Amino acid sequence: MAHLLNVESATVTAGTRVLLDGVSLGLDDGARVGVVGRNGDGKSTLLRVLAGDAEPASGRVTRARGTRLGRLAQHDDLPPGLPAREAVVGDVPDHVWASDPRVRDVLRGLLGDWGPLPRPGEEQDVPGGWAAPVGSLSGGQQRRVALARLLVGEHDVVLLDEPTNHLDVEGVAWLADHLARRWPAGRGALVVVTHDRWFLDAAVTRTWEVHGGAVAAYDGGYAAYVLARAERARVETVTSERRANLLRKELAWLRRGAPARTSKPRFRIDAAEALVAREPAPRDTVELTRTAGTRLGKDVLDVEGVTFAVGSGDERRVLLDDVTWRLGPGDRVGVVGVNGSGKTTLLRLLAGDLTPDDGRVRRGATVRAAVLSQDLGDLAPVAHLRVLEAVEREAAVLEVGGREVSATQLVEQLGFTADRAWTPVAELSGGERRRLQLTRLLVRAPNVLLLDEPTNDLDTDTLTAVEDVLDTFAGTLVVVSHDRYLLERVCDRQVAMLGDGRVRDLP
Repeated sequence: MAHLLNVESATVTAGTRVLLDGVSLGLDDGARVGVVGRNGDGKSTLLRVLAGDAEPASGRVTRARGTRLGRLAQHDDLPPGLPAREAVVGDVPDHVWASDPRVRDVLRGLLGDWGPLPRPGEEQDVPGGWAAPVGSLSGGQQRRVALARLLVGEHDVVLLDEPTNHLDVEGVAWLADHLARRWPAGRGALVVVTHDRWFLDAAVTRTWEVHGGAVAAYDGGYAAYVLARAERARVETVTSERRANLLRKELAWLRRGAPARTSKPRFRIDAAEALVAREPAPRDTVELTRTAGTRLGKDVLDVEGVTFAVGSGDERRVLLDDVTWRLGPGDRVGVVGVNGSGKTTLLRLLAGDLTPDDGRVRRGATVRAAVLSQDLGDLAPVAHLRVLEAVEREAAVLEVGGREVSATQLVEQLGFTADRAWTPVAELSGGERRRLQLTRLLVRAPNVLLLDEPTNDLDTDTLTAVEDVLDTFAGTLVVVSHDRYLLERVCDRQVAMLGDGRVRDLP
């Protein structure tokens, strides 16, 4: 098997922090690797080192001669004025890209709803499509353009940093399938940093965990990695009991949830059963509903005959068309759908940030809603504070699962170690900012939570902790997310928005 990349004793620092400390690893032809780890531990840094975009302070990175490498960064940086068509295929002649079945597959899979790719200079009837400047597209559309731009290229090694951010469920499923069949058997290599646990199980066969400056390798996808870590936590007595509990909760969910209903991961069933034998069910739905009824009353949120459209004239698009939908105390609803179908708009209508064109949204007298948006801009007023100070500015104590939790305990539970809890907000990584945003939201003690893509940029450890907190949330919960594990664990039912103005209950 050909060797494509090799890292020898690489050390990378950021200020006074050591992100990678003497790391050595290799990437062979046919490798499919998922990279996991806590926010700020160096996952993106590792990808930049592999790509040659960052040089280690010591050690070296070697690549096989002729290796073609492509990398997708965590945040899209395409020029906002660049037309989408030019961003994807550039000035490549039509007969070149059109004759390549792989390119056609990428365009159909990611941008198929825009219709056929027009020739240079041709007009297009689809609003916001091929002719639109990248800056005018939605976050999900921009991500699809950036992915298409990368995937139409001929690369032996593809490095992806959080590729599923802003993608809908269909986009995530297509990407996993494409990467699984992109190269002939035993050829090409994939390294992907992602928090999407379903995607990891679907697309990778090996896992690298970045922690404490080291990189530990595990065979298998996310489910096998969780078992290996849980066993390591059980054997190594130095591992804290809290961390072991979180791992057992995650493993319990994996055994009860999606992997158990589809293709069972190939790990030791006996060991898994022994670890989860005493783990209780994720939550007591009856008790949570009773508590929510006490806090909220009978009426929570009622959407009555609501119509809402964006644009005008020929470009007018109806996102919600005479929709009636009711949310009661203790309802836990996941919202899925295609990019641009109006999921975020629905949350903003529920929150009162938007007014419907027709119909109304009624809110109960006791509703105290909190909204987690995809925008991190609301942290700007606290950028000068340290993490714990920014949380305590909202509240010092929160009730979780019938017990009081201090801001210090919640900050730790959601992944901020003692030293990071005193880090200035302005110095946090993107994932840490997202984690802080969610922590500040929770300590406000809302009784209605509206979460828009809450898992974006969060590491898998934090996701488990977030799910643990949401499991005991005694209120009404609405979650827009492409993360199947999150929705199945914290929600009791799901609805779909498919771009036709309706909100459908899923079986």
